[in-house]
Amino acid sequence: MMTAHRKSNGDTASFVRRHIGPSARDVTAMLETVGAKSVDALMAETLPASIRQASPLDLGKPLSETEAIAHMAELAARNQVFTSLIGQGYSGTILPAVIQRNILENPAWYTAYTPYQPEISQGRLEALLNFQTMICDLTGLDVANASLLDEATAAAEAMALAERHSQVKAQAFFVDKDVHPQTLAVMRTRAEPLGWTLIVGDPLTDLAGTDVLGALLQYPGSSGAVRDLRPAIATLKAKGALAIVAADLLALTLLASPGELGADIAIGSAQRFGVPMGYGGPHAAYMAVRDALKRSLPGRIVGLSVDSRGAPAYRLALQTREQHIRREKATSNICTAQVLLAVIASMYAVYHGPEGLTQIARNVHRRTAVLASGLRKLGFVPDSETFFDTISVDAGAGRAEIVARAAAEKINLGVGETSLRIALDETTTSATIEAVWRAFGGTLAYAEVDAETREALPDDLKRTTAFLTHPVFHAHRSETEMLRYMRKLSDRDLALDRAMIPLGSCTMKLNATTEMMPLTWPEFATLHPFVPREQAAGYHALFARLEKWLCDITGYDAISLQPNSGAQGEYAGLLAIRGYHAARGETHRKICLIPSSAHGTNPASAAMVGMDVVVVACEKNGDVDVNDLRAKAEKHSNDLAAVMITYPSTHGVFEEHIREICDIVHGHGGQVYLDGANLNAQVGLSRPGDYGADVSHLNLHKTFCIPHGGGGPGMGPIGVKAHLAPFLPGHPATRADAPVGPVSAAPFGSASILTISYIYILMMGGEGLKRATEIAILNANYIAARLDPHFPVLYKNAKGRVAHECIVDPRPLKTTSGVTVDDIAKRLIDYGFHAPTMSFPVPGTLMIEPTESESKAELDRFCDAMIAIRKEIAEVEAGRFKIEASPLRHAPHTVHDIADDDWKRAYTRSEGCFPAGSSRTDKYWSPVGRVDNVYGDRNLVCSCPPVSDYAQAAE
Repeated sequence: MMTAHRKSNGDTASFVRRHIGPSARDVTAMLETVGAKSVDALMAETLPASIRQASPLDLGKPLSETEAIAHMAELAARNQVFTSLIGQGYSGTILPAVIQRNILENPAWYTAYTPYQPEISQGRLEALLNFQTMICDLTGLDVANASLLDEATAAAEAMALAERHSQVKAQAFFVDKDVHPQTLAVMRTRAEPLGWTLIVGDPLTDLAGTDVLGALLQYPGSSGAVRDLRPAIATLKAKGALAIVAADLLALTLLASPGELGADIAIGSAQRFGVPMGYGGPHAAYMAVRDALKRSLPGRIVGLSVDSRGAPAYRLALQTREQHIRREKATSNICTAQVLLAVIASMYAVYHGPEGLTQIARNVHRRTAVLASGLRKLGFVPDSETFFDTISVDAGAGRAEIVARAAAEKINLGVGETSLRIALDETTTSATIEAVWRAFGGTLAYAEVDAETREALPDDLKRTTAFLTHPVFHAHRSETEMLRYMRKLSDRDLALDRAMIPLGSCTMKLNATTEMMPLTWPEFATLHPFVPREQAAGYHALFARLEKWLCDITGYDAISLQPNSGAQGEYAGLLAIRGYHAARGETHRKICLIPSSAHGTNPASAAMVGMDVVVVACEKNGDVDVNDLRAKAEKHSNDLAAVMITYPSTHGVFEEHIREICDIVHGHGGQVYLDGANLNAQVGLSRPGDYGADVSHLNLHKTFCIPHGGGGPGMGPIGVKAHLAPFLPGHPATRADAPVGPVSAAPFGSASILTISYIYILMMGGEGLKRATEIAILNANYIAARLDPHFPVLYKNAKGRVAHECIVDPRPLKTTSGVTVDDIAKRLIDYGFHAPTMSFPVPGTLMIEPTESESKAELDRFCDAMIAIRKEIAEVEAGRFKIEASPLRHAPHTVHDIADDDWKRAYTRSEGCFPAGSSRTDKYWSPVGRVDNVYGDRNLVCSCPPVSDYAQAAE
């Protein structure tokens, strides 16, 4: 057991006081500004009395930071760290220390938000472009996205993409019998509600006679076999069907790429590129496609554009594909990525370069070939003569004894239906292989077997094409250069470690250092998700307590920790509702009522489970139109499945009629899905399970402090009332006979980051969590009170209060000055702030959520910046200059502006670059000017271009 990682900073004050920004004196001053006598009085004016929680939230005595770390060490000690040779898509890996310390453990990287504001996200966007380039190079395909949630989800997304583009009208899809079992299970979950049939078989013998729209082929297979897939792909092409290859990235350094084999799509996981297994996640999956499919590629794509000076600038490309545009017509509800993990994987490739990756692959393959030779000597013949890092053998009647002997050596083997699987990785040593031989009943010397062993890669499938040729993969071989490269990129970004990120509906609160510490401890980080349960006793104790806490907080009866994003939580919740109706013989219930203000993932998720979306109108004050909802519930009474509602509303208000809405839907046989995106405004004050909701997803990366990581990871567990508990997602490794299948590759989703939410609740306690909610609401009302005279607050309740966020409305100013919401957002960068949420849920507005972690001083700094911007708009209104000539339209200002020898603007350099009230000493400089979005979409570049292209763009 390690001991160095068990220490924490001393804590002379409670963690609650560290987590919550405003001091007691600040709270008094803020209450005076908002016109409330006390925090309790403000809560009474904000939440309907009918939903207030009756009893205090009792989660046990909160622990200090030191006590919490000691507790986590006790849990960690209950996990047993074996050498896992299970395979099945998860591998041991070595995360270079320089990347662990400076990316994974660095708040400059893990506290950043999704790069929707590209000017202040250039560092992580470059790292993601490196990831996309790495994927394109290794897969031999044209365009890759910036990551997906896990390999199984990526396979399901690829199947949906194939269904849209296949020339075959059949609603059947072929799946290689040698895919990973969890991948097949997730694909079954996705296919069944949409009426798609899965045909499982051998692609080399069973494809010819099938009428399918596409096929998923595993390369190498889950058993380890390396097969030539070209005949199967040719068969698919002849049918007009799409060929999808699930490929191991490390193997692709030695094997011909999927693109060379003729594949249309490649998917897989980048986990083994330096990302710990973490009992299942988080990991970055990938998807790459041929050029013709790029506009249907799910998830996010980083592209190259130009800024206002014509210099290269990165941005998210092709955003019109996203759910907030296509809504119920979207075929994917994926609105996130695994950014932090994709960045780590890309840095792993930058660190090792093509030569280093190839050498790692050769070492792994060499040891596997030696392992196979030794097993042959012991009478165990591998199922396949050709393999990369995994072999499967028929162990016969002695299988259980072999597994037991391996366990005695602290080694886990993969146990199939009739065979044993042994998967090696870069952490495998010769001693490990000798231990495996002992488990199989023999004593052999590695060096002796090595001397007479040949490689086992087929000659006609060896890679001959170059990869990772861009200079970025060759320029950072020393740790000094690597360190400086990562620092250079992080310096380009604006993350929570620099300033408040006031994004509505995203809850960018403190991610405390103590909460992050256990994440990288080996006892949590290195467990394979399919180890025997007793080896993960610490994890399961954590899961059980976290589930109970979340039930206590929400009023639900059961929790599933499996969904590994908010969108996956929505999907799982709707699947539970669908399963409930089906069990009652009411499969005809397919109507899902969704307010017009809902986040776009809501209708997309409903469509994915086979529901038909009926939109419910909203009132002018932002509330759901109860009369319209009642009328539509009555109209569709026989077929009503659910309503999806966000509470507090997406407009930042606690609607008075939430109980009535729930009663109406229940009265017509429907279920209430309550989107948990805004649970940050309810913890300790109200419980969805008490006022009528049947199921919610809980954004742990919002309310419960998992960092956003630049756009991922996240977790979206679902809470359900007792009648829906049987329909929580199952998994072949835990609940194979569950009526609803898995939604994620691992049984407990991204298990390792659950440690963050667990330790947060552990240190806050019930009273602390309630206090956090109260201060979040106070902070939002304080901002609303300060900004309302300058930028009117669009929605308030009957008593003039907002919930934990508020929407300010600059739209009238467009008429008086020409200013746009973009101008305000970009000008905030000059003041050192990330913009609030733009144009959601109301186009042309700004939604602001300060969270409880921001101090009054930081709130005032933000409000002062917004008020100063309003004064700049007033100068435009007064005729000092037109909007096109103003600092607002030229923002953000860069060092190129302050150094401009030919300054001809209508305002001074000082006004532009150092706006009123901003600090010159601590100035954040945007690395690029305003990015040209239209240019980036018209000239789509989604991988690292040649260096000459950068020079041309700058000319």
